Amino acid sequence: MRRTLRAALASVLLLPLVVLLTASPAAAATLTRITGFGANPTNLNMYVYVPDRVAPRPALLVLVHYCGGSASGIFNGNGHDFVTAADRYGYVIALPEATRDGHCFDVSTQAALTRYGGGDSTGIMSMVAWTRQRYNVDPARIVVSGFSSGAMMANVLAAEYPDVFSAGSAFSGVPAGCFATTNGSLWNSQCSGGNVVKSAQQWGDLVRGMYPGHTGGYPRMQLWHGDQDTTLAYRNFGEEIKQWTNLHGLTQTPAFTDHPKSNWTRTRYGDVGTRATVEGISIAGTGHTLPQAGMIAYAVSFLGLDAGGSRGGGALPAEEAGKHRDGPGQPTAARAQPPIRDR
Repeated sequence: MRRTLRAALASVLLLPLVVLLTASPAAAATLTRITGFGANPTNLNMYVYVPDRVAPRPALLVLVHYCGGSASGIFNGNGHDFVTAADRYGYVIALPEATRDGHCFDVSTQAALTRYGGGDSTGIMSMVAWTRQRYNVDPARIVVSGFSSGAMMANVLAAEYPDVFSAGSAFSGVPAGCFATTNGSLWNSQCSGGNVVKSAQQWGDLVRGMYPGHTGGYPRMQLWHGDQDTTLAYRNFGEEIKQWTNLHGLTQTPAFTDHPKSNWTRTRYGDVGTRATVEGISIAGTGHTLPQAGMIAYAVSFLGLDAGGSRGGGALPAEEAGKHRDGPGQPTAARAQPPIRDR
């Protein structure tokens, strides 16, 4: 009887512990700082976001912040729809962070504009290599996107490493090489003002000179710009289109034009589907304020980040299912901001 009572009492005492252990939630995905990731000549910081459920062969998005920004700023702010999409589709995000005064990325010096030349782009490629090895990334689905300074870097990365990136999406940027300087400054007022104008062939040759031995193709490119932008003048949008159509051997005459929203004009060159060869989206009445609501969902589809299907289970909502035909609905609501931790 005493043994029976003791056994019963032990079971009662252990019950809360069992309930506690089974009720404890799994650790949620967080933005994580990575150190010791490889060659990093300009002392960039690296962060990664790995969703709780990663695709078996995930895509990799390199997401680059704006001047004055940070990895956490773009992650929790105007780039957060990329994060919610990662939770759905199971791709990994690598976020470089500039540490120099002003927190702008160098797309101006000779080192930055040379493949593995020792600039910011070299450090970012170390991040790509580290993430590829760690998470079994699909090498055919490595893409880049950025805003403002990050958009300029997206153009540079796609130009210098066409054998690595399959596509890019640049929000309010300039052509690769446009911001080049020789006086040590990282700001080129002629380019920012839209006063660097070249032929399509000249822009293409500038990129080809960044990787002279390359004989393959170039990444697909999506370009966004507000027509009232006075920070990086709207004229740069047309110069970007010249550059990327030339690199793909295309004319500057659109093969397709439409208006996904009333103040958007979208032009496509080459392939005209959701994953067009080159795509430009001009936003009327808008300045240097991109991306805006709904835009990142279009970028996710263009970049092919939704190619693996939903990781969240079940069918896509009707308003999202339409994007697989030619464009998405509104982005999903941002969830609570996760903490940042070092690793």
